[in-house]
Amino acid sequence: MRIGIVCYPTFGGSGVLATELGKALAQKGHLVHFITYQQPVRLNGFIPNISYHEVQVPTYPLFDYPPYETALASTMVDVIKNNHLDLLHVHYAIPHASAAYMAKQILIKEGKNIPVITTLHGTDITLVGRDKTYAPVVAFSINQSDAITAVSNNLRDETFKIFNIEKEIEVIYNFVDVARFTRKPIDAFKKVIAPNGERILIHASNFRKIKRVQDVVNIFFQVTKEIPGKLLFVGDGPERSTAEDLARELGVFDEVRFVGKQEQMEDILAIADLFLLTSDYESFGLAALEAMAAGVPVISTNAGGLGEININGVTGYLADVGDVNTMSQQALSILKDDKTLKAFKDRAAEHAKKFDIHNIIPLYENLYERFL
Repeated sequence: MRIGIVCYPTFGGSGVLATELGKALAQKGHLVHFITYQQPVRLNGFIPNISYHEVQVPTYPLFDYPPYETALASTMVDVIKNNHLDLLHVHYAIPHASAAYMAKQILIKEGKNIPVITTLHGTDITLVGRDKTYAPVVAFSINQSDAITAVSNNLRDETFKIFNIEKEIEVIYNFVDVARFTRKPIDAFKKVIAPNGERILIHASNFRKIKRVQDVVNIFFQVTKEIPGKLLFVGDGPERSTAEDLARELGVFDEVRFVGKQEQMEDILAIADLFLLTSDYESFGLAALEAMAAGVPVISTNAGGLGEININGVTGYLADVGDVNTMSQQALSILKDDKTLKAFKDRAAEHAKKFDIHNIIPLYENLYERFL
């Protein structure tokens, strides 16, 4: 198949999922064409069967805001025609689904009907999409898609609740390449972070308000009252300074490291003992799944779709949003005892296999084939 994939090229879950999907499809012999405004961060190195097409957005004095959506639709048309694509798979509804609708209509006038599949990822529905500025266009463009998928049952239900969707939404879970995350820790790396054998806790996100990074710091503060530990913050974003200030205020800043955006998460997760995810909402929680694939148990909120991947008392624990005291006690119950920690690690790794890339990719292939 010749497949066009439209996504955001950033570290967010939708961009990561779309890129990994394209890479996996290319490895199976499909021809994949990425269409976005810069090369996706996970698209590193030369990969046969993958092409990248940059969306160029000309700037003119007339435009205070360059019309990216129009440029994107025009680029889609050009790539589809010149590369004879069979279908278009767009990730994140805004503005990709509406741009795909425009491209589809242009091509119909030229005698080509290109199937469009839209995958919903979370905030495109629950946050940005429900804004009245965008909502009518989001609902219309989703309904005009030939097929709609969501990354969790929770997101599917939320979409039906928020919008008047006239079509079925199929749930195809996010996935992880278990083989990639199954690796032994680099001892030298671990000793640099935790020279005295401290427990290593980790949080990875885009540091937006919805991630509640202050809760991560507060949990770590309470944990270190009873056991020595180190905290790694992976990623960057607007709330980083808030987390730094709170760590200083609580006197744990010296035990916290902000390591910035990282592409090789498997190396970092390999040395971690516990993953913290304190979000107000997660449609799925891809970062948590990657942690479990690396054998790292998860303490998370019970918001959104997190309960579909993090099994309470098995792969980690769930707690109400903002309940820092409960999450701190849950973390201690796992970290205090080596035998207990190992049991949670083993169960987390085993559960992650259900979401292995080799189980999920065929679901997308079957979906594509229905429209070809």
